Amino acid sequence: MPGTDVAEAQRIVLGELPDLPHLPELPARGPGADMIGRGGAFLTELPIELYAARWRVASRPGHDLRVARDLLERDLDQMTEQAGEFAGTFKVQVPGPWTLAASLGLPIGGQVLRDPGAARDLAGSLAEGVRLHVAEVKARLPRASVLLQLDEPSLPAVLGGRVPTESGFGTLRSVDPSVARSALSAVIAAAGVPVVVHCCAASVPLSLLREAGAVGVALDLSLLRDLDPLGEQLDTGMGLFAGVSGRTAAAQADQVRDLWRKLGFPPKSLPAQVVVTPPCGLPGEPRITAALTAVREAGRRLTADLD
Repeated sequence: MPGTDVAEAQRIVLGELPDLPHLPELPARGPGADMIGRGGAFLTELPIELYAARWRVASRPGHDLRVARDLLERDLDQMTEQAGEFAGTFKVQVPGPWTLAASLGLPIGGQVLRDPGAARDLAGSLAEGVRLHVAEVKARLPRASVLLQLDEPSLPAVLGGRVPTESGFGTLRSVDPSVARSALSAVIAAAGVPVVVHCCAASVPLSLLREAGAVGVALDLSLLRDLDPLGEQLDTGMGLFAGVSGRTAAAQADQVRDLWRKLGFPPKSLPAQVVVTPPCGLPGEPRITAALTAVREAGRRLTADLD
């Protein structure tokens, strides 16, 4: 979300998204509030630091990691203060192991992704960190059910061998799907709560995510080219966080209806299986309240279709 005031951001989320609020992230606050810095705050026994404006694995915890963890703690404190009595489903989000591996550097240079052993260690560290994070959120929100979102925008590039090297003159080797699935499965299992994987890129490996244990997938509908893989996964009961564009709730609801019609599913199954969302994050959205209101109203329009 845009801005630097987490108290205001949490208030907006709870007010505009009462059926599925979340812990907001405000990257405009600077290093440590960005996706990779926030992800490093969850890692256990694997400290990170900023070097030449990039995050990398460090030899020991330092100032940069303390800043990231302090920002996370402030966010959790605001969540507790404002949502401590919330009794519905509350979503928190964490960068996934492959996006972190593609983005974090090694002390000797190059990304963690280039070293299979380092990537495996990172996934294990993240799994333990996710376990602890979910447990803390549960303790702070004792009446709520927690939903975890793993953000994996780099996953298709990791699988396709399209992640650029540090120099930018080449690409890193592709990761075998079984290896990718194993790391994701470890993190999902450690969470101990339902997990949705978010990927705002083309060619999302839907079957891999389901096999890894994800109960749902969050996609940008405008990037879908082949509907058959999505239809196959939805037919198994997988949930869909449908990322839609358009300023009005009516336009957003129409996009979801059109997709459901093309997939051939009965309209009555749509509200139970689909959540309407923005297509990706909203850090540059100047009208954040209006944007959140639109997706909420789009969802209510789709539910009203059955009345």
